[in-house]
Amino acid sequence: MKITILSLFPEMFSGFINESIIKRALDKKIVEIEIINFRDYSPLNHKQVDDTPYGGGSGMVLRCEPIFECLDKIKTEDSYIIIMCPTGVTYNQEKARNLSLKKHLIIICGHYEGFDERIKILADEIISIGDYILTGGELPAMIITDSVIRLLDGVISTSSLEDESFNDNLLDYPVYTKPDEYRGLKVPEVLISGNHKKIAEYRKSEQLRITKERRPDLIK
Repeated sequence: MKITILSLFPEMFSGFINESIIKRALDKKIVEIEIINFRDYSPLNHKQVDDTPYGGGSGMVLRCEPIFECLDKIKTEDSYIIIMCPTGVTYNQEKARNLSLKKHLIIICGHYEGFDERIKILADEIISIGDYILTGGELPAMIITDSVIRLLDGVISTSSLEDESFNDNLLDYPVYTKPDEYRGLKVPEVLISGNHKKIAEYRKSEQLRITKERRPDLIK
């Protein structure tokens, strides 16, 4: 898989792509990440990428030309274009799984007061990571990139992925490790019983309990 991220602040991604699981996936050539500063595609003398909104209003709006010109150069038949925007559909694990099947993701990071609306016709999907506002789309782009890469074959073991939150639309069950008692806090007896049937039943019941308490919207 290849992931191309269009951003006005490419240096923000330096630490992200050079640490932990993302770096290992890159080193193993499971994924390729390309960061492009779309300011380079501005046709204006001073590489301006934004301007005041027609009709008045506060802030600055991203102009069409840099993004259109950039996509003309980099997109292919395999490209799936995503715009990060608060007006998009809310991101979830099902979307992450669907995106992990694509060959080439292009993620466009917004900034300022948003995109000229004409830019949005370029997108296959417009995505929001939640009901709040950030200063730009760089952090959301990292979130999508991380959540997709970890689903690719060879990045994380299959068993680890199967035991995570949101499988079966449920939150994860609680986990413990040694010591079995610390400051009077004990690990549930069932987990050290060796009875795998009982352990499985306990974990499922805990998943249901936690999901009902914290995310009842997930219960179907």
